[in-house]
Amino acid sequence: MRTLNDYFLTARLADVSAASSVNIAVPDNGKIVKIISVLGGAITTANSAVTTSINGTTVTGGGFTVAFSGSAAGDIDTAEPTAANNVTEGDYITITSDGGSSTSQPIDVTVIVRR
Repeated sequence: MRTLNDYFLTARLADVSAASSVNIAVPDNGKIVKIISVLGGAITTANSAVTTSINGTTVTGGGFTVAFSGSAAGDIDTAEPTAANNVTEGDYITITSDGGSSTSQPIDVTVIVRR
């Protein structure tokens, strides 16, 4: 259940199958409580590992695997961080893919922050 104290930050990696990252500016203090992604289409060959960091420090429990087996547009993956997940106004969150898969597909990521 979401509360009025939650805010949502979104970003897109243009290609989850390429080693790449995207930064998101943090507008207010809080704690990352969940990360949700949606895949743009099927990927092949191998899984892609996605990680999350704040100002370069890895968020504990903030990573997830985008599985290639049976993948399709609309596949959802989530992570629920357990530590190193506090953010302060002016921080930045980085979402990074290891590019382990093949077939160029975008992935949209939503970071839920609770004040």
